[in-house]
Amino acid sequence: MKNIHTKIQQWSKELGFQQVGFSDIDLNKAEKNFQLWIEQKMHGEMSYMSHHGLKRSRPELLEAGTLSVISVRMDYLTQPASEAIELLSQSDKAYISRYALGRDYHKLMRKRLQQLANKIKLYAETFISDPQLRVFVDSAPVLEKPIAEKAGLGWIGKHTNLINQDAGSWFFLGEIYCNILLPASEPSNSSGAKTHCGSCTKCIDVCPTEAIIAPYQLDARKCISYLTIEYKGSIPLKYRTAIGNRIYGCDDCQLFCPWNKFASLSNEIDYKARHSLDQVELIELFNWSEADFLKHFEGSPIRRIGYMSWLRNIAIALGNNLNQSTNKINKIDANEIIKVLNMKRNFVDENVKEHIDWALKQFTSPRAL
Repeated sequence: MKNIHTKIQQWSKELGFQQVGFSDIDLNKAEKNFQLWIEQKMHGEMSYMSHHGLKRSRPELLEAGTLSVISVRMDYLTQPASEAIELLSQSDKAYISRYALGRDYHKLMRKRLQQLANKIKLYAETFISDPQLRVFVDSAPVLEKPIAEKAGLGWIGKHTNLINQDAGSWFFLGEIYCNILLPASEPSNSSGAKTHCGSCTKCIDVCPTEAIIAPYQLDARKCISYLTIEYKGSIPLKYRTAIGNRIYGCDDCQLFCPWNKFASLSNEIDYKARHSLDQVELIELFNWSEADFLKHFEGSPIRRIGYMSWLRNIAIALGNNLNQSTNKINKIDANEIIKVLNMKRNFVDENVKEHIDWALKQFTSPRAL
């Protein structure tokens, strides 16, 4: 038992995880904050956030017998953040959240985490009877960030993402619930989480839609990641211009966070950009057929939003492109954009059609209010 921490540290490193930590299952403070967030309806239409009662904040209710949680992080950034920042100013090209440029992280991390769990189980059988371990990678009602904070992987910053003092915030999290009572790690916020962000408000200042309504408070209904990924309806007019060329997710609060100067690039091949998604033009993506969409995004998290939401998001980005000039925008002829918008209009649902009409309107009238 006394060697199990060292063993798990060794195995997790061998499996490609950059850090591992251990925590108990007391999430009382996080539970209160989460329930208040739900009561204020800041989760928008993510109904799954409220469907599981207290299972999300009480691990023993989700997995009976849970005594400890093993939390891991895996870095995913494969290109310098400076390249992503530059891309935001290229209105003819698509900006896709850095985590989604490659293959779906769920499968890769879940497979590695299960391998880790199997090793732990085999080892634990030498000193306890019937060790039980269950793996989670964003696949069940789990408060992964508060758990990771307790496990010493970092602290929750003002943008509500987890930040690691030595690695920034460009990483995925995964958990193993187990019925083994493990000594807990020292939390990164033992001196007070708020002190690590200090007086910095960069993430709040740069948020395009002002979704970070106060330090440590995110209104998902305003967040571009929510609007372009989770939300299926008509994106409110007041947010469309702010979306810019972000067609899937938004990274601004991470791109401009000072702590991310310590982030290291990942060598995981599966996280590298596929189909030139890190430098692809909006028109090319908008011209994809549904068959193209399904083929190119096989094994990608992007596929889950569906073809119509994909077109909706790109239509907004094209509209923002058009609004900047009446002649040429970054070497693209505005008439070409109008042409592809009109061509696609006859083959989409009413929701996408409304966004296409909005985009076309940007060419002939001031920005929509």
